[in-house]
Amino acid sequence: MPEYLSATIAYIQNELRKVIVGQDEPIEQILVALLAEGHALIEGVPGTAKTLTVKTLARIVNAGFGRIQFTPDLMPSDITGTNVFNMGSSSFSLRRGPVFTDILLGDEINRTPPKTQAALLEAMEERQVTIDGELYPLSPMFTVLATENPIEYEGTYPLPEAQLDRFLLKILLPYPSAEEEHQVVARWDAGFNVTSSTLCAALAITRQHIMARAHAPRSRYCCVRKHCRQFAGETFRLPTTCATSRALCCDIV
Repeated sequence: MPEYLSATIAYIQNELRKVIVGQDEPIEQILVALLAEGHALIEGVPGTAKTLTVKTLARIVNAGFGRIQFTPDLMPSDITGTNVFNMGSSSFSLRRGPVFTDILLGDEINRTPPKTQAALLEAMEERQVTIDGELYPLSPMFTVLATENPIEYEGTYPLPEAQLDRFLLKILLPYPSAEEEHQVVARWDAGFNVTSSTLCAALAITRQHIMARAHAPRSRYCCVRKHCRQFAGETFRLPTTCATSRALCCDIV
């Protein structure tokens, strides 16, 4: 059993590396939270592949995936679901919310008021939700992987202690190194597109294929990529601006 578990984890990590550049330690921590049946709060600047990591992990383990983009006007019923009156049958039917899934991504969880944040408390602790007095069980695998931006606090709502206690880990995603940034741009230049409708096709892109194309005789493009990466790195060090890897790829295109 331990050998099977180790082999499975190694397989998941290898598949993630086909899409995610670097971030080995945060990926390992996410897997720890998943295997320990806990939840994790992921903190990192925009463009560090927080959303892509969670979405790719769900695809690899063949788990249901749901996403909530937290906004100030989000209501608790938008998370848990609500009973809707059906005019045809003259009865109420449950319209399930995003929590009825296996892996739930809560994007920028600190941008919604505490009333809406509290809608996740019961789901995270007991893996069930109460809608109009009725209990509905969630998936036994139900895991919340929430993200937050550490550099912008205007218009945000700090998570209450009761909700922070529901998270097993707080995972920090660092800014990629210069070499990792170069690999991100090389993958983009090789045809990798995270906005593709079929992420499975992206998983088929191997590191050898990407680097083979990146090392093709394109000296001018390599110089441009290096210059853009250095420029983005300098802006990241400024207190008022920040050019992420995502913006770097868009600028080159």
